[in-house]
Amino acid sequence: MTRAQVFQIGLFVFVLGALGYEVFQLLGFESISAGIATQLILILIIFAWTVSYLFRVFSGNMTFMEQRKRYRDAYEKLTDKKIKEKFDAMTDKEKNELLKTIEEESIEET
Repeated sequence: MTRAQVFQIGLFVFVLGALGYEVFQLLGFESISAGIATQLILILIIFAWTVSYLFRVFSGNMTFMEQRKRYRDAYEKLTDKKIKEKFDAMTDKEKNELLKTIEEESIEET
């Protein structure tokens, strides 16, 4: 989120509060009651946003995490494609040597 977006959200909340105050006064609330009702609504909105934010944090659905997953998936598809192309371009003898080497390394690791 950029600074401009943060300022826009802040301005939106400020305007929402002012409009809410005016609407409650038009509905017949006294000045103090309209202010309290508007504050209550704004607090509930902020509370709901905070709860949704914490849910996204604990479930791992943050913007950065999603971008990282998409990047990782795209990177793996690209590298898998390149590796497959290289493997397909190898001769049968080279393929057998490679598979033998991989098999020997996997036995050494265990």
